[in-house]
Amino acid sequence: MAAMGATASGALAGAETSRTGCPSLLITDSDNGGEFINHHLLHWCEQRTITFTRSRPGNSNDGALVEQKNWAVVRAVVGYQRYDTPAELLLLNKIWLPQSKMTKLLPAPAETDLQGPRRSQDHQEVRPTDDPAPTADAHPSVSTKDKTIMSEGLVELNPGAIQRHIQALTAELLTLTTSKAAAASKPRVQAAPPRASTYESTTTATRAS
Repeated sequence: MAAMGATASGALAGAETSRTGCPSLLITDSDNGGEFINHHLLHWCEQRTITFTRSRPGNSNDGALVEQKNWAVVRAVVGYQRYDTPAELLLLNKIWLPQSKMTKLLPAPAETDLQGPRRSQDHQEVRPTDDPAPTADAHPSVSTKDKTIMSEGLVELNPGAIQRHIQALTAELLTLTTSKAAAASKPRVQAAPPRASTYESTTTATRAS
């Protein structure tokens, strides 16, 4: 979920939305921003028996998975534009709802390991990645109710239709953003009339004959 500004209320609303879309949420990890490190979010996690951890100060690699998703999901879908209007926020949340289904329920692409100094097909080994849905279904902490919700959602999932819907929303978002940038551009300033040259300014006036 996208929220306007880095605030505790926005982080709490995003956590609630994530819990609704992923009922098997067992652990959450954040950085050391004030929007996450507060009593409101901690109390929310304790009420739902969710483990709340944070990264170590000054160690950005602690959130390597999140930073990876920041490119593989966020930037790959909506790009690097600045979204700071309520209309853009509404579109972003419309995009993240179907995108979260694609990310959480469908398996990720197969990973490739390089097995030599050359980056050629002969020196690569492809290994399958874990499928999120069976992995969560096999976890002992996931309740039967949550497993049923995930199974029903997986059966109704249509990746092609979801991807087309996301592309239509991102095109609308891009149009809105570019039109905002064009409206905010400064108007053209008319050029000032040329000043008199040095010769003209020192020429004495003559009397007509």
